[in-house]
Amino acid sequence: MHFSVAIFLIGSVLLTQTDARYTADWKSLDARPLPSWYDEAKFGIFVHWGVFSVPGFESEWFWWHWQGQQPPDKKCVRYMTENYPPGFSYADFAPQFHAQFFNPEDWADIFQASGAKYVVLTAKHHEGFTNWGSPNSWNWNSVDNGPHRDLVGDLGNAVRNRSLHYGLYNSLYEWFNPLYLSDKKNGFKTQEFVLHKLLPELYNMVVRYKPELIWSDGDWEAPDTYWNSTEFLAWLYNDSPVKDTIVTNDRWGAGCSCHHGGYYNCADKFTPGEVPKHKWEKCTSVDLQSWGYRRNMKIVELMDLPDIIEDLVRTVALGGNYLLNVGPTPEGMIPPLFEERLRGVGAWLDVNGEAIYGSSPWRVQRQNKTDTFWFTSKGSTVYAFMTTKPKRVILTLYAPKTSDNTNVTLLGNPCPLTWFPITADAGLVVALPELPFTPGQAWTLKLDGVL
Repeated sequence: MHFSVAIFLIGSVLLTQTDARYTADWKSLDARPLPSWYDEAKFGIFVHWGVFSVPGFESEWFWWHWQGQQPPDKKCVRYMTENYPPGFSYADFAPQFHAQFFNPEDWADIFQASGAKYVVLTAKHHEGFTNWGSPNSWNWNSVDNGPHRDLVGDLGNAVRNRSLHYGLYNSLYEWFNPLYLSDKKNGFKTQEFVLHKLLPELYNMVVRYKPELIWSDGDWEAPDTYWNSTEFLAWLYNDSPVKDTIVTNDRWGAGCSCHHGGYYNCADKFTPGEVPKHKWEKCTSVDLQSWGYRRNMKIVELMDLPDIIEDLVRTVALGGNYLLNVGPTPEGMIPPLFEERLRGVGAWLDVNGEAIYGSSPWRVQRQNKTDTFWFTSKGSTVYAFMTTKPKRVILTLYAPKTSDNTNVTLLGNPCPLTWFPITADAGLVVALPELPFTPGQAWTLKLDGVL
């Protein structure tokens, strides 16, 4: 083949691939490759913040438990009766959402110190209040009401100035929006809410803030055809200002979760038993009982640092990303216990991060004999995580296949460790040094030159 013809054909193929457009159907949309930044990041911070932070009771579902579900939650009813005057409405909480101490630079410093590579802020939860000046949410947004401030924009600027990726959580449905309730009454055969509220707001949000991740939620009451999900995603992937970098999850309509979308959440706090065939993310919260701030939370109701580290390691070993949530106060402060947890994760990642960021699941994810080990890999390097202090100073790893070039070290300690093979086929025994103190009480062995 003539050289110039070959160049032309190669260029045509590349042009075709670049210009390929996604159609508004799941077969096409699901074939879109996930932007590489997401899998490489591994660890992100979730932030649930809104009007629900003001009552700060039970959870971010307080309004629904108080006035939506039937019968109402007696604890929520009693809380309102004992603490607020008769006739006090949920909307009356919004002016008390002052965020007067919110300093996005401080938040971004904490998130950067945590070792997270991306941050996902609540743009709008099921209550419908937007943390930005949405033109489709008149007087029920953070610019017209409450803080009188663009919370989404302010945090986005601070986060991006630290080279962190910025994502936005958006609830498709709104518990008490009259348009949504009308569509629901009509069996979702009408789309007044979608056409006049949801979609204009979503398009506006993407164009204005250019998020690199959309964490969709609140989809389960209606099919994706009601939400016009495939049409929106086709625009997002083809023509939006973030078409090449945007990452989405799987909550785009009843039955979509764990089947369609970018990466899979499957369910809150989802933890598979083996490596799934599709990229996934575990979202979980430092507060075990809520995603939003609770005034009455107790320390025993929070994840401690060793549990967070072990959860992170398990998730990454099984091919997932780990999205850890904190709920700020209505004044705009990240509670000190949450900050302590995040900084603790960051201190651990300062030493062990090379085994987390950009890693891949190894052919063996877990060894559970005398001691439990989790594994990740990068090329011919395997990392073995010890998430509890070993009972012995001599460790046995059964799966790695060693060679004459094998070298074993402890992350944070460059000195090679003494080891010897168990058999010619697989396995080695490692002599541990005195293990240093580490946040989270977890350590990582680095095995170079193994299979």
